[in-house]
Amino acid sequence: MNIFITGGNGQVGFELQRQFAPFGTVLAPTRDELDLANADAVDAYLAKHQPGLILNAAAYTAVDKAESEPEQAKRLNAELPIQLAAYAVKQGITLVHYSSDYVYPGNGQTPWQEDSPTSPLSIYGQTKLEGDLAIIESGCQHLIFRTSWVYAARGNNFMKTMLRLGREREALNIVNDQIGAPTPARLIAQVSALAFTPRASHLTPHIPMGIYHLAPRGETSWHGFASEIFNHARKAGEKLAITPEGTAGIPTAEYPTPAKRPLNSRMAVSKLENALGITMPTWQSQLALTLKEHLDSF
Repeated sequence: MNIFITGGNGQVGFELQRQFAPFGTVLAPTRDELDLANADAVDAYLAKHQPGLILNAAAYTAVDKAESEPEQAKRLNAELPIQLAAYAVKQGITLVHYSSDYVYPGNGQTPWQEDSPTSPLSIYGQTKLEGDLAIIESGCQHLIFRTSWVYAARGNNFMKTMLRLGREREALNIVNDQIGAPTPARLIAQVSALAFTPRASHLTPHIPMGIYHLAPRGETSWHGFASEIFNHARKAGEKLAITPEGTAGIPTAEYPTPAKRPLNSRMAVSKLENALGITMPTWQSQLALTLKEHLDSF
């Protein structure tokens, strides 16, 4: 079976390749091999390779840049999922799609449920929601995993940025009123694989189709996340210029950005846990694993 992974060179896509390699032939074309912004090229690729499973990890994730490039964001976040869903319907296969906490309005302090009202604050969030809804409306067999604050041992992300800045600076101001759960790409891929039962020639999802929140247990702010990164790095013997007293928490209002960020990115994960019969690990334990993987790679 051919397993088509879009965004295969990204953080989530790379981990999906590692997790799904035992189950079939993984197709993860680079941008040079397949331009996902070109709808005709995507149709031709699907027709040629006839995948039996699609994992859509591609996305336009430059949240601020999306405010000035709405068409580019719409193509990858909404139109591509529509295209993949249409193919999945025609072929009777499963589409796994990765979405975001940014589809929610970001107010209050109560964790969002999968059926909570959506009201994105940004172009990025709006286009991600459009993709989610289009997949559902297509009627294809689908799993939509909404996740938050993605990072990994490779690629560009908050953890690696904080490590670099922590080595260079003695003090940092970090937002402390946006609350969510940092989610490593490795965990996203591992849980995705748990949703399938391998058969002789294909993979069958063994949980009901629909939307699931995929994130670790617990919550923190970006300031709390950074502080934990520095704590683990020090314990691992990293030489940091930053001191524990050097990380100051600031409100979002003091760090304006083109796109508005949700203050509440908490997501309840009990639906996923119940469906898979698992307990999601804490964000702290996942950070320790991911940071160790990154530091051990040097």
